[in-house]
Amino acid sequence: MSLLLKDRVWSMEAPNVKRGVYPLHGFKLGLYRLPITLEDPVELKSIHDGLKKAFEMDMYADRIYATYRWKEQSMADPDAKGYEEVNLSVTVEIVTGEVVDIIYQVFPIEKFGDPNWVKDYRKKADHFAKMVIDTILRNTILADKMISHLAKSEKIPELAAIQRLEELTPLAKIVLGAKPKPVEATDDEEEEDDGSIEIPDGAKPGPIDVDYKSKIKPSAVYEAPEHTIKTWGRKGTSNGIMGVWGEFVSVDYDICIADGGCLEACPVGVYEWFDTPGNPASEQKPLMSKEPDCIFCLACENVCPPQAIKIYEAK
Repeated sequence: MSLLLKDRVWSMEAPNVKRGVYPLHGFKLGLYRLPITLEDPVELKSIHDGLKKAFEMDMYADRIYATYRWKEQSMADPDAKGYEEVNLSVTVEIVTGEVVDIIYQVFPIEKFGDPNWVKDYRKKADHFAKMVIDTILRNTILADKMISHLAKSEKIPELAAIQRLEELTPLAKIVLGAKPKPVEATDDEEEEDDGSIEIPDGAKPGPIDVDYKSKIKPSAVYEAPEHTIKTWGRKGTSNGIMGVWGEFVSVDYDICIADGGCLEACPVGVYEWFDTPGNPASEQKPLMSKEPDCIFCLACENVCPPQAIKIYEAK
């Protein structure tokens, strides 16, 4: 069982399990009740849209469905006599209201025909359902809500709450760009005009602050051709103060001197040059345009002279 809210998770076997007027007919039911709310239609849509790359997503009114599909084969050689295969699936449902319930069912294998040769079907379906749940809770707006709840209820700093959520969701897959984009600044929190920003004389000293995500506010994202890059501490649009870019391949552009070592060292071509006119450290920077391709080898982190790079391995 996932560690997520272990004391609030129920698994039951029954031919008919009822929850209010919401009947569930399944062989096994898993119910995760979260101590948070989800009511804003924009947040609902962000979960649906943000996970399309990972799962088959559907949404009806205030409910979101995430389906994971996998294939089972009776033997390795598809040309061998007696070979059979079957496509299986498990669906996780997010039900909103006064609290957030995440529900999944493991149906009898007979639902998929008559593949009685499949081994450990229920165990695999249960595992995949929990993987979907952990992925949802690590990558969407629900992550922010859970972090806030953990910080408040356990009276711990935000960074510790983030680590707690990672511990509670061990099966999570990282889905880049799954959270909603930052909203425009309000009247109470307006961005500074370029003219009011004090520009430093040159690059600030390294190394990058590895705790920047808990110390610096998120700023406007950068839309690269193939990937939306998150930023922290970016001010204005003149590149005077650029802050930290990249959620997993993170570079503090105010430290970066653009020596090019990271581009040469990266074995999978995560970086490419892009122009940053007006930056006091350099007129161009290595953009992590292919951040999702990172293999976490740390080559770029190790060759950076000012130590402007930090790689956070997706767990």
